[in-house]
Amino acid sequence: MLQILLAEDHNIVRNGIKMLLETDKEIHVVAEAENGVQALAYLATGAKVDLVLADINMPELDGIMLLKELKEHYPSTIAVMLSMHDNEKYVTQAFEAGAKGYLLKSVGAEELIFALKHVNSGGKYLCSELAMRMLGKCSQNTTRTTAYLQEPHDFSNRELEILALIAEGLTNTEISERLFISKRTVEGHRQTLIEKTGSRNTAALIHYAILNGLIH
Repeated sequence: MLQILLAEDHNIVRNGIKMLLETDKEIHVVAEAENGVQALAYLATGAKVDLVLADINMPELDGIMLLKELKEHYPSTIAVMLSMHDNEKYVTQAFEAGAKGYLLKSVGAEELIFALKHVNSGGKYLCSELAMRMLGKCSQNTTRTTAYLQEPHDFSNRELEILALIAEGLTNTEISERLFISKRTVEGHRQTLIEKTGSRNTAALIHYAILNGLIH
């Protein structure tokens, strides 16, 4: 069970996020906080928390300052930022401060849940909307393109099929419906692709695929 501390100062937004998260039986919101101070106070009780999902803009102690406190006092606690800011400056600040993931508040429930599980398993995650935007900027600079592949990897036809659909921006549910397989199977293939390519997130996975001619 993934134990989450949810820090968000707007009650309606916080309640909505909690409802989305708890549609998954493997996730439980153990506590809620309106700001970073309350989040730290809960952690100080010694209660078990696997992951802190926090807004960047909060009163008293914002998300970035909370990240710094977590890094110093609770280094084993994973932190993911949930924000309405799509500026790369905020993304950079969050990851530099210790965040393992950055999600926009417009993210769908499916991607939100996948991201938290992926981060909890040791990875990093940038939401697909921001990832594709940053990938677009990266792809424009073709002069820097070098051999990205260190050694060949074997991909099954199904993995390549799913990789192409991921690159089209389809969600796990949409891919499962397109291929007539379960969403869990799609999630498994996505995770395998990330692991096989050594990618940190969806953007890196697609970048890898483009540079190696796996998708066009």
